[in-house]
Amino acid sequence: MHQNLKNATKSIPPQLLFFTNSLRSLSHSSSPLNPTLKPNKVTIFPLIFHHYCHSTTFPSYPLHQIPSFRLNDVVHSVKEWFQTQNYASLDRVFEILSNQDEVDEVALDQLGLRLTESVVLEILRYGNAKNDVLSCLKFFDWAGRLSGFHHTRATFHAIFKILSKAKLMPLMLDFLDNYMKFRFINHKLGYGFYPTLVMGYSVAGKPLVALQLFGRMRFQGIDLDDFTYHVLLNSLVEECCFDAVECIANQISIRGFTSHVTHSIVVKSFCKQRLLDEAEGYLRDLFVEGECGNGSAVGVLVDAFCREGLFEKAGQLVEEFRGLGVTPMEPAYDVWLRNLIQSGNVDLALGFLQHKKSLETYVPEVFQYNALLCRLLKENRLKEACDLLLEMMEGGISPDKITMNAALCFFCKAGMVDVALDLYNCKSEFGLSPTTMTCNYLINSLCGEGKVDEAYSVLKNCTDQGYIPGKRTFSILTHALCKEGKLDMMKELVDVALERNIIPSDSMFDKFISAMCRARRLEDGYLIHGKLNRMNRVATKSTYSNLIHGFNKINKGDVAARLLIEMQDKGHIATRTLFRAVIRSLCDMENPENQFFNLLEMQLSHHEPNCQIYNFFIDGAGHAKKPNLARETFEMMLRSGIKPNLSSDILMLQSYLKSEKISDAFNFFNDLCHRRTIGRKLCNTMVVGLCKGQKLDSALTYFKEMKGNEVVPSIECYEVLIQSLCSNKDYDTAIDLVKDFEKTGRHITSFIGNIFLLHSFKSDELYNAWLRSREEHDEGSSGLSILGQIIGAFSGRLRVSQEIDSLEDVIEQCFPLDLYTYNMLLRRLSMINIDYACELFDRICQNGYEPNQWTYDILVHGLFKHGRTEEARRWVDIMFRRGFDPTDRTKRLM
Repeated sequence: MHQNLKNATKSIPPQLLFFTNSLRSLSHSSSPLNPTLKPNKVTIFPLIFHHYCHSTTFPSYPLHQIPSFRLNDVVHSVKEWFQTQNYASLDRVFEILSNQDEVDEVALDQLGLRLTESVVLEILRYGNAKNDVLSCLKFFDWAGRLSGFHHTRATFHAIFKILSKAKLMPLMLDFLDNYMKFRFINHKLGYGFYPTLVMGYSVAGKPLVALQLFGRMRFQGIDLDDFTYHVLLNSLVEECCFDAVECIANQISIRGFTSHVTHSIVVKSFCKQRLLDEAEGYLRDLFVEGECGNGSAVGVLVDAFCREGLFEKAGQLVEEFRGLGVTPMEPAYDVWLRNLIQSGNVDLALGFLQHKKSLETYVPEVFQYNALLCRLLKENRLKEACDLLLEMMEGGISPDKITMNAALCFFCKAGMVDVALDLYNCKSEFGLSPTTMTCNYLINSLCGEGKVDEAYSVLKNCTDQGYIPGKRTFSILTHALCKEGKLDMMKELVDVALERNIIPSDSMFDKFISAMCRARRLEDGYLIHGKLNRMNRVATKSTYSNLIHGFNKINKGDVAARLLIEMQDKGHIATRTLFRAVIRSLCDMENPENQFFNLLEMQLSHHEPNCQIYNFFIDGAGHAKKPNLARETFEMMLRSGIKPNLSSDILMLQSYLKSEKISDAFNFFNDLCHRRTIGRKLCNTMVVGLCKGQKLDSALTYFKEMKGNEVVPSIECYEVLIQSLCSNKDYDTAIDLVKDFEKTGRHITSFIGNIFLLHSFKSDELYNAWLRSREEHDEGSSGLSILGQIIGAFSGRLRVSQEIDSLEDVIEQCFPLDLYTYNMLLRRLSMINIDYACELFDRICQNGYEPNQWTYDILVHGLFKHGRTEEARRWVDIMFRRGFDPTDRTKRLM
């Protein structure tokens, strides 16, 4: 057998030899950098593989020197290898068995199968490997009814093992019980009846029942054969019936049935009892007694030591018994190799395999190769995985389902997703059934390569075959589809998933619904949300927010209102901002009063009335500029016995001010003066609201009253008032306010500084006001003095330093810089020296700021103004890529 395996490469197809030789040249190229090397059919594949794997152990070869290459050759080579398994006839048998509930006997007869024990065992073994239990049962039943064939103990044992592996014990026990009743009723206690039952109950894990039947048949003078004796003995060991083990072992010995199988089971019995020294002594005694031993028994002992973590001892036993001449040792090698792989000792496993192959021509079974290959892939050791695939191909190892799936995973991990996809599309040619892991790898890799359509096609094909994608795969494909805007595919994907009872994650639903909302496909998003509800799944707060804002944008505030109530019923907390958005949308609809109070009524019916609820509605009405609705809500709160808090009063006052109902605001404020002590918050609200309502004189009056009452205005109050004064060009008062602001112990804020910078660009009146202030009064602080210098520089009255660091330092001594400040500084520099402006742009990025549309536009405008057109156009392209458009004033220069 080993000689055949050594010579197996002689039968490999030429196309397959190309693939193997190509891969081998990966590690043995003597001159990889030779510029005279001309890529040919033998060198193409390793070069491609090296390009994708980026492994430093592979020879480097520049791809631009390769005139042309096709991955089709690689695909064809692998297909040739996959097809060497030649399971077409067996696939046809199981295709017939799986097509209908009843066996199509005509179709099976047409296959011309000549059933023998070996043929039946081969078909059952193949079905067991495919985990197709139902088809195996159907075939077993059909074969038993076929004239000219009778099931043997071996075929019964095979079907029992299949049922046991599938954990279908009730079905097996029912079969045995019915078999027993049928034979008793007909009074036909044939020779094979009891042995079959003993074997069946043994495999089913019922050795005590098997022993009772054994006793009954011995009473009738019927005995077991050596095969069934060993099945019974093994079952007793598996179920830890050790007293009976010795008895049955004696019976086997008396009848002369002792064999290497007996020895293996006895060793297993010792190991089950954790009597490893006794098991080792038993094996050594066998050798002393002249038994050459067997590798299976050694393998059982080696496995037991490995389970105890005694790997060094296990390895010593393997080498010691090999030296004693135990043959064959392959079963022990297989066990040792399997344990090394499972324990993560991959390097030891690889070394052991190569050592035994070179000295003893040891060739593991395909499942051992598979275990090692899968472990290498798991650890991303692609070079070793590639070598192992080569070894299997050259050794004539026909790949099975696991091998083919591992090969596809290998190509995905190596970046050769096109090869993996081509093999997947040809899977029917060699009977490949992709596993969940393979599908996940393929879909993820395709998404990573930007091939979303192909990834979706693979997923759809896989789900038709019953594949259930992993959460990560679903998430990756969802993200890719949403990113590409392929919402119809996404919708179909969700529908397919729900039809197959695959429940996507909350984040996936959130991404999908959010994408639908961005695309203004609110109805589709709402339908998906409805399906989510019917599955008793609670959508995330983000999902609700996206839907609500989406329906607000298309003026369907009534739907948004229902969603707002629903999200609270589902346990989410709705923010004031969300209430405000919904109420503003309702107030833009027909009959806004009815819509508003319907929502308020629903809210109060679902939740205990409190001040916060009323405040949310007062706030929303105020922002919708419906002060009458805010006032009515305020009155409802009073009638319900809930006392308005300070926030209620502030929100009510703001609602009047936002709607420019100034007289109503005055009246309400005066009423408050009789109800409560007027503090800083109410005064600030009044001043800020009057400023925003263009009532500057009234705002100053209230501001002075506040100061007279020894109430310190807030920073916002100063900022908004200074902004309004500058807008009305009352720069003298604005500068006086800055002085007053500093007297409160505060430093000039970025907002105030930026307001002054902006107005200094417009004219030099602000600088003149500062000069007048300096002449009339002492500057009072270094901050105001520096601010004056900055105003003079930006208005053009003072020379600007050419050192950018100096400019930043000067401004920073006065107030903290923000992006708005940098934009103003950039604008000033672009008017003086565009090179310094470009340098400042770099410094903005280095300081951690993200340039906005104005930053780019200022720089582009300056470049055009200075005649640097080509450079300006390059920056325009960068703007577009960032999602920004130049302003109209800049477009006129373009």
